[in-house]
Amino acid sequence: MLENEHCSADPTRLKREEVDTLLGEVPGWTVSDDGRTLVREFAFGNFYETMGFANAVAWEANREDHHPDLELSYKRGKVHFTTHSADGLSRNDFILAARVNALTG
Repeated sequence: MLENEHCSADPTRLKREEVDTLLGEVPGWTVSDDGRTLVREFAFGNFYETMGFANAVAWEANREDHHPDLELSYKRGKVHFTTHSADGLSRNDFILAARVNALTG
């Protein structure tokens, strides 16, 4: 399972076929139109839950040294993963997406 893997220190960009395969392992996530970003929006009951989610995502990301862009509002959190060094999506993005999914049950 992806959430049990560790991020690579030297990730490579995935081919579209690989992205499509891995996308099936991270329900709720979509790939941006340009194919370079993995995105998912989450809904919460209140601001406190949203901030708890953001802190949990930050902890997981920092642990693997693979950091997303986050958009937060009162009851919403949107997460964007990309691998800048690979100029697109790598397996690392899917590993962290799977961990974020695990946070939300």
